[in-house]
Amino acid sequence: MCNLYSITTNQAAISELFRVVNRYVGNLAPMAGVFPDYKAPIVRTGSEGRELATARWGMPSSSKALMDAAGKRAEKLAAQGKPVDFKELLRMEPDGGTTNIRNVKSKHWIRWLGVENRCVVPFNSFSEFNKAEGGDVWFASDKTRPLACFAGIWTNWTSVRKVKEGETTNDLYAFLTTEPNAEVRAIHPKAMPVILRTPEEVELWMTAPPQEALKLQRPLPDGSLRIVARGVKEDPGDSAT
Repeated sequence: MCNLYSITTNQAAISELFRVVNRYVGNLAPMAGVFPDYKAPIVRTGSEGRELATARWGMPSSSKALMDAAGKRAEKLAAQGKPVDFKELLRMEPDGGTTNIRNVKSKHWIRWLGVENRCVVPFNSFSEFNKAEGGDVWFASDKTRPLACFAGIWTNWTSVRKVKEGETTNDLYAFLTTEPNAEVRAIHPKAMPVILRTPEEVELWMTAPPQEALKLQRPLPDGSLRIVARGVKEDPGDSAT
């Protein structure tokens, strides 16, 4: 599961590569470590064309996951002799979000697979964790960490992300995962992010019907990635190689 990546390329380069016509990001600072629930840039389709925006990393979790969590809290309250309003507990159940999406056949995810909810997530490198290999292991196309993107989805959603925030409305995103290629498999055998390699693949993901776009949910060819850093929570860039 990829729960850490970097995006350090400036917004002008992102806009040029992904044909952005509108930007809604303000001063976009480099992010050497993007963690779950952080705000980070995505490129999506707006009313006037491609737009660069920021969203919080983590799509809404399934209703079952929230029901189960609220149920456990209700049991604890009941055991303490406290009154339980389950409907209110469920409404206020904190949901930090789901960062990686594998089962696109799930009813929970199908609703967001149309072109209006698809996005690409720019990145320069991503990390998979393996304690035996030193902790976070960072991957990129090469040591220069060229700009690339994950195939993602986004939505606008009202929920409780953190207890201290209460109920808020946010743009949220996550990206698809798939079987790992050889390089990632050696570190994390379960999955790798879905990475789009060419402008044609970006266009396919952003514009094609779901049955065509989802053909992109596949691992990169073996040999497409290299390890560029180890054991750090932020990718230090070229200085690590």
